This record gives sequence, C-alpha cells and structure tokens, in this order.
Amino acid sequence: MADALELDLVEISPNADPPVCKITDYQKFLYQQKKKQKEIKAKTVQVVVKEIRFGPNTDDHDFQFKLRHAEKFLKEGAKVKAYVFFKGRSILFKEQGEILLLKFAQELEETGKVEQLPQLEGKRMTMFISPKKKK
Repeated sequence: MADALELDLVEISPNADPPVCKITDYQKFLYQQKKKQKEIKAKTVQVVVKEIRFGPNTDDHDFQFKLRHAEKFLKEGAKVKAYVFFKGRSILFKEQGEILLLKFAQELEETGKVEQLPQLEGKRMTMFISPKKKK
C-alpha cells in the first residue's frame, strides 16, 4: 500500500502487540518530530541563580544597595543566593551574619519567598530566595 501511494511505512511503536505502523512521508515525519522537540525546548524555563555576597559587618548603605539589586533580580524571575562570607576570625560573628540574612529576607518579603533559611557551610552562611509567582 505504501509503495502504491509512493510513501514510506513508518513503525510507530514496535513494542505493541501487534506492532503499530503508519503510512506517511518519512522526511515530513522527521521534520514534525524536530519541530515538536523545539517547541518543548522553547517552553522550558531556565532557572537563573544570582549571588549576592555580604560580610558579617556590612554597613547599612551597602545593605540597601545590594537589596535593590536583589529586588531587580527577583522581578526578572531569577533566584537569589545571598551569603555571608566569614574570613579569618570573623567566624566568631555567626549570629551577626544570620541576623543580616534574616533582615535581608524580611526586606524582600513582598517580591520573593525564602526557599532555604540561613545555613552555615564552612566559612559561608547561605540562604536562597525565589521570586513569588505573579497572579
């Protein structure tokens, strides 16, 4: 039948019982599959993570400056990874770093939600904030 119509016999699902075949133009079939794959790829959302670094003794002006950047990142749809980096003996001020990150999260409450609370990993205390869904 496929030869009579000058088309190809394409096996759709070989594992079925009996196997399913379709009479179609094979090149057109391949083209449509590539098109579907492209559509699926276009619909996937890339998650971007922006980092903001603080010191344990970050001043208020620097804090506000970094806060505005974080708000901009969240409005663009990126996640924000805020971290306090302790170098040398500043590791003694762990509480100060945690207070700083919690204050940061509180300021960003209307644009983002906390994904992971401050957590100490080595010399870094990190926290993740993801953008809120638009309604």
